[in-house]
Order: sequence, then structure tokens, then C-alpha cells
Amino acid sequence: MKNALIFGLTGQDGTYLADFLLKKGYNVFGTFRRTSHRCFERLEEIGIFDDITKIKADISDQTSINSAIRQAKPDEIYNLAAQSFVGVSFQQPILTSDVTGLGTLRILDSIRDNAPDAKFYQASSSEMFGDFPGKKDEKTCFRPRSPYGVAKVFAHHMTNHYKEAYKIFACCGILFNHESPLRGLEFVTRKITYELARVKYKKQKKFSLGNIYAKRDWGFAGDYVEAMWLMLQQKNPDDYVIATGESHSVEEFLTLATEFMGMGDWKNIIEIDKTLLRPTDIENLVGNSSKARKELGWKPKTSFKNLVKEMVEHDLEYVKLRTDPLSE
Repeated sequence: MKNALIFGLTGQDGTYLADFLLKKGYNVFGTFRRTSHRCFERLEEIGIFDDITKIKADISDQTSINSAIRQAKPDEIYNLAAQSFVGVSFQQPILTSDVTGLGTLRILDSIRDNAPDAKFYQASSSEMFGDFPGKKDEKTCFRPRSPYGVAKVFAHHMTNHYKEAYKIFACCGILFNHESPLRGLEFVTRKITYELARVKYKKQKKFSLGNIYAKRDWGFAGDYVEAMWLMLQQKNPDDYVIATGESHSVEEFLTLATEFMGMGDWKNIIEIDKTLLRPTDIENLVGNSSKARKELGWKPKTSFKNLVKEMVEHDLEYVKLRTDPLSE
């Protein structure tokens, strides 16, 4: 039975990956940070909280990283920990660089010293491509347009450096936007379905969005964690773009979500707030995952329409069951 260690267990991807690996028969270890928030809510929601060995660690702290790796004795390590909200990275560029960029380096250096035979997965990001035109694949140049994207480029190159210099089995998954009912409320897709549900249940009247014309390649997070695992099952380590190949605007997502909510015209609900616009943004991000489809045998299973539908159905129930504003 293999041991897997997930840095960033409590996030959307960490939760889906943990569930996937448990079903594969792994012993799953996962790190979490000390926080006043109910950080295990996602694990509890899908019923796997008791099945995982949880380790308190922070990727800003080398000692706790070393301790987590020594405790887990992992065959596979997945780094999903990051300051992952692009908008916040403009407000906190130093924190983002430390956590998202240097955090990866700390893990790599610990692997080198404590688990040189472990296979390592690094969560790279489509944000690294920035505004480079056309569909992006593994050979596309990086042109990041946010502190988050810059930090991810650093982590991506450092991962490949450790692979080449120290022969670590390391793969970077360049994942395009992947959403789910477990997405954080600060991300625009989940903000839309959650806030719409609150409007429908008359808990609020309106809410604000920024650039609704931006287009993204949106897939389902549950499909994408399988690609992470597949990368580490290959004979040789490599990097892969994971994407649906389709792009849809925020406005399209909003329109479809409103239709599934049965709420009519969203223009009576939404206010455009210029303070939510980013100093630099990417108008269209869409990926070419043909390499992953050919070499990994991976392909997305969930359509854009069904993704929106699942998120709407989840948040209608999620908001309905919550009466205390502090719990939301």
C-alpha cells in the first residue's frame, strides 16, 4: 500500500485528490495550517475526514515541511498548497511570492534531503501563460500578468531544475481553471452560484462583479485530480497541460447559472464594481491538452453546462441550510 502526502489538503483540489487516492487504496497524509476558520469543512462534506492522517504544517516553515515528510514517508508528494487567489496576489505580492513560489522550493529541498525516491507533483497554473495568444500547450511561452502567475513560473522552473540537477521524479501539471461545488467563495464561479442562491432565498438583493467579459477554460476539479495522479504513474517525469480546450466568459457562466436558478435576467441583480478589476488581466485563457490525452489517456468528463448545474444545485442547498451569517 502506497503512502501519499498532500500539501494543501483542505483546499478544493486537496479534498478531491484525497478522496481519489483513498479509493485507489493509498494511505493518505495531508497538511493543514492552524487557522480560526473551519478548514476541514470540505473533508467533512464529502465524508473523508476520519480517513486521512492530518499533519499540521505550513510551507512557509521549513521545519514543519521536513517533519511532515519524515512522518508520512511518502511514495508520492503532491504540492497543492499556495496563495491561489489571483486578485489577492496584487494586494499581497510578497506573501504570494513566499508561499506560492518559495514554498515549492522548500518542499523540493526537503524531498532532496528526506525522500529522494518520492515522486513529486507540482501544481503549476495556466496563469503562467498570461496574455500569450492562442491555445496554450507545453511549449507556449510564459507571460504572467499577476504576482501569482510570476510566483508559479518560479515554482515551475525550480521544480524542473531539481528534476534535472538532483534526479527527482518531478512533474508539473499546468492546470487551467477548474471549479466545483467545493471551490472557495472568493473565486468568481463559486461567488456567482453562492451569491445567486442568497438572492434567491432573499438573504440579499444584489452583489458585485468585476470583468464579466474575461474568458477562461473551465473544467471540473474532480476530473483534474485524476490527471495529477496519472502523471506520477508514468515511467518518466514530464509536464502536462490539463484543459478542456473550450473557453467561456464570466458572463456566460453567470447567464447559465441564473437560468438554472430560475431567476430570469441577471442584469437586475449584478452591479459592476470597477474596484474589482485587476491592474492587469488576461482576456482569454484556453488550453491544448492533446499531450495529456495521448500520453496519459486523460480527458475531461464533465461538460461546462453540467459543471455550472452541479455548482448551482449545491449552493441552493448549501445556502438553504445556513441561517447564521457567521457560518457563511
